[in-house]
Amino acid sequence: MPVISASHEFEVSDLFVNLQPIFGHRLFLKVEGFNFAGSIKLKAAREMVARAEAAGLLGPGSTLVESSSGNMGVALSVLAAARGYGFVCVTDSRCNEATRRAMESYGTEVHVITEPHPVEGFLGARIRHVRALLAEDERRVWLNQYLSPGNWMAHYRTTAPAIARQFPDLTVLFVGAGTTGTLMGCARYFRERRPSVRVVPVDSVGSVTFGAPPAPRHIPGLGTSVRPPLLDDSLVELPVHVEERDTVRTCRELMRGGFLFGGSTGTAVGGALRWLDEHHGDGAGGVRERVTAVTIAPDLGERYLDTVYHDEWVARAIGPEGLLPGVDRTGLGAGAGAGAGADTGAGAGAGTGAGLHAVTG
Repeated sequence: MPVISASHEFEVSDLFVNLQPIFGHRLFLKVEGFNFAGSIKLKAAREMVARAEAAGLLGPGSTLVESSSGNMGVALSVLAAARGYGFVCVTDSRCNEATRRAMESYGTEVHVITEPHPVEGFLGARIRHVRALLAEDERRVWLNQYLSPGNWMAHYRTTAPAIARQFPDLTVLFVGAGTTGTLMGCARYFRERRPSVRVVPVDSVGSVTFGAPPAPRHIPGLGTSVRPPLLDDSLVELPVHVEERDTVRTCRELMRGGFLFGGSTGTAVGGALRWLDEHHGDGAGGVRERVTAVTIAPDLGERYLDTVYHDEWVARAIGPEGLLPGVDRTGLGAGAGAGAGADTGAGAGAGTGAGLHAVTG
């Protein structure tokens, strides 16, 4: 067993779950929730903080400021507590209570945005609040997960190589798209090292990331209301868009198999299964083409017990169809036309990434 002196030094990076017994496809799930931040975001947080420290932007008396739907906020809370920084996390009303409480327990000051920007949704409103905080105090530093190369570099250095080592026969990798840090890090790695691997983004219906129109979203994690500046479409396949009702159904199907994962995992697995059904479904005689597929579980499910796994919340926020057993994987469209955009009121015209370009305060 390892011996550590700081919480961010511990991480389980080589755990994969074989989902074939549950779903039939040769699909493996890389589990990223076993660290003290509880999610894959710890990797990017470590990289961004290390870069800011090396550049002299962070030091004694500094206060971090970051916009987050939840998991990055918890990861930076862990690092700020360990390294003696203040931290102000700007989130919005979709962030679940368990996540907010976790951040506050580490000493983080949490600001909750309750009204979306009329064009750029909750993300645009959060970014504007971050800018206002930076203007108030020059000791505040914005790492800016939406623009920092440390966000994707962390996964280029760690996540993608771990997948490549475990699966030398990898055919396709499915990656959920939020800030697109994980997606871009993995896509760059496999484009350079193993270009035969197809990297397929999975996005939420309601996200404008890949040019789809906006629509309300309720489950935090994947999807954006402003196109991420980190995204380079040329490195990936056409995206798969997943309805939130199918996210919930997939999470609950995994749970019935004994695995409690977060909402982003339900979206990623649901999108992967639909893509595999379309591209590698039953062939002649009912024999499926052999394919090795991997997707990523960014976090575990404990923080979603009051949302994704709570019947009353699902019925109210998603609709009663979210409570139906099983997952309907027919009729999925790949590409931007298959989905709708991100936050309520988010405009597809926000695809320039406007409002995300200031990095430090």
